[in-house]
Amino acid sequence: MTRQIHVCVLGAGSWGTTVASLAAANAHVTLWARRAELAAEIDETHENSSYLPGMPLHSTLRATSSLEDAVWPADVLVVGVPSHGFRTTLEEAAKFVRPWIPIMSLSKGLERGTAKRMTEVIDDVLPGHPVGVLAGPNLAREVLSGYAAAAVIAMHDEHVARSLQGLFVNRVFRVYTNADVLGSEMGGALKNVIAIAAGMAEGLGVGDNTRAMVITRGLAEITRLGVAMGADPRTFAGLTGLGDLMATCMSPLSRNRTVGERLARGHSIEQITSEMNMVAEGIKTCRVVLELADRYGVDMPIVREVDGVVNEGRRATDAYRGLVRIAPTSEIHGVA
Repeated sequence: MTRQIHVCVLGAGSWGTTVASLAAANAHVTLWARRAELAAEIDETHENSSYLPGMPLHSTLRATSSLEDAVWPADVLVVGVPSHGFRTTLEEAAKFVRPWIPIMSLSKGLERGTAKRMTEVIDDVLPGHPVGVLAGPNLAREVLSGYAAAAVIAMHDEHVARSLQGLFVNRVFRVYTNADVLGSEMGGALKNVIAIAAGMAEGLGVGDNTRAMVITRGLAEITRLGVAMGADPRTFAGLTGLGDLMATCMSPLSRNRTVGERLARGHSIEQITSEMNMVAEGIKTCRVVLELADRYGVDMPIVREVDGVVNEGRRATDAYRGLVRIAPTSEIHGVA
């Protein structure tokens, strides 16, 4: 007989909890929550009322607030904490991580100060492990409700990626593989910034034509930067590129789109973040993206306008006037 695989998911936010519940149907899963009362609720009632109220979780899912208890038995480590706490949490967990086990990121952000992707942070803290990312157009409540969806496991080692596929699939949740880790991560991180722009369009009532323009030109910006950094341009036409961008820009469940809508209504970024229960990664990511754009010589006017609203106190109406003044060039400039 073979021992059942043990999976540890760090982070009991909406997506970390959803991934843990998915995997619990296929493996022994322990979800780590920083707050003891949240861990107890998940473990005893199989609900997460803080982030997914009214959504039942898999009956075999276990939860704990002890990092050692969660991490030490793990054959696979999945890190689902936001980018701003990613390194610190991983450093706390590192002394309990067994050698050579695969480590996967769920975070769609970039580290402020270093502009590193989360897989690069994992390599910093725990070098020598197979590292990857699980990403795609995945709104937590819809996935947990059983709506059909798909994601990508991106890892350099495709053999390891294929071996991990079966941990997360079910009848309606499909998992593909991709060796382009850089492209898959950049698509997930950058789409949050474009979603803020799409939310501002919604809040301003500028029309579907304008919103479609922002989304498609946003994809061009994402692709330009990704290609300049060494990503495969085909990745941005897939689930972690266009797919994730569409879901995040179009759905009212999207945190980043909601931020954009509220900015358009005149709410301050301080007011928005203080009233949000979950992290909208695009707020912290837009300035880091501009740093990368400058480093690689890539023009990203939509990201620049979003950053002006988020970090420099400009109004959403000013941002859209700025976009109108941009002179168009070739539609595929920098993305071929």
